Amino acid sequence: MKKEVAIIGVGQTAFVRGYEGSIRELAFDAYKEAMLDAGLTAKEIDASIICSAPEYDKQRSPSGTIVEYLGLNPKPTFYIETICSSSSSGLRVAYSLVKSGLHELVLVLGFQKMSEISSADSQERMGRGSDIMWEAPFGTMMPAYYAMHARAHFQRYGTTEEDLALIRVKAATYGMINKKAVYQKGVTLEQVLTSDMIASPLKRFDCCANADGASCLIVANQERAKALSKKPVWIIGLGAATAPINMSGRESLTGLSCAREAAKEAYQMAGVTPQDIDVAEVHDCFTIAEMMAYEDLGFAGPGEGKDLIRGKETYIGGKIPVNVDGGLLSKGHPIGATGGSQIRTIVLQLRGEAGEMQVKAPEIGLIHNIGGVGLYGNVTILGRD
Repeated sequence: MKKEVAIIGVGQTAFVRGYEGSIRELAFDAYKEAMLDAGLTAKEIDASIICSAPEYDKQRSPSGTIVEYLGLNPKPTFYIETICSSSSSGLRVAYSLVKSGLHELVLVLGFQKMSEISSADSQERMGRGSDIMWEAPFGTMMPAYYAMHARAHFQRYGTTEEDLALIRVKAATYGMINKKAVYQKGVTLEQVLTSDMIASPLKRFDCCANADGASCLIVANQERAKALSKKPVWIIGLGAATAPINMSGRESLTGLSCAREAAKEAYQMAGVTPQDIDVAEVHDCFTIAEMMAYEDLGFAGPGEGKDLIRGKETYIGGKIPVNVDGGLLSKGHPIGATGGSQIRTIVLQLRGEAGEMQVKAPEIGLIHNIGGVGLYGNVTILGRD
């Protein structure tokens, strides 16, 4: 396990449905928390990486606006976009900049103010994450895509609507204790199963909600991490992969090949196996997405993910706790900020600072962050000092 690049500061805003300020103010709230956490000032940051999906912002190249507001000029800044996995991709770039020796301290800030546009416009933009020539013009949207995955999983493995509903019940269980989540209320199995149908078999409670929010990470080289932080969390594994943008180009709909490939790469780099992971954050934009993640990451065999949730093995105290901050299903999904929020959760877990959500003495944590409908896959593995 190489310990050469670490995360020494994390921050996140509350995720909300209608943030009243500007994107620069939203970014500042996460930045302030991360900088206080790391004990740094703006002049110590060597470079910044700003991450979001640009279709939601009136401001072209929002990194310029945000970096000016944060007082980070004249240091270089970069703008990264891989849809919903943007800030995980940002962390990968930050790792590369630090590992290369080009920079010592790099800030990664993900944000999205999705309330800038209507829900209908937001869904249309999400649909454009698919091929705009062969798929998006026919009205394909995110719930419909993931409903296709659900139907395929049901048909091949006998997974049921109740299995997916159990994932939503778990998300709500932990969302209730996450003060930064959009939804902090529990739901019953019956409430999930009887909620409005969105795209069969996915119902309203099977789907995450759009949100406004920001997250921030401070990445440091080994020397600075040891000098500045009492609890550095080391980046020990990074994996990234892509898949055909067209669903017709996919070999199977029962999982995401980009997640499997990214996981394989991350496990190899970290020198660990799925059995070594103590706590995980996975991209549960829909309940079926979490089910597929169990299997794509090797926590369960193909078709066996349902056994994990039926046995509560993905709860705290189970075999592999997953999304014990409520996941996207409870926290909400501000696209550019989501990966950073997931990473923050695992950093706090490895530091032993997750409060009511704390897993007992974790040493290795994993983050699975997907962009689009399995277009981009990022898997990050972190280890404590």
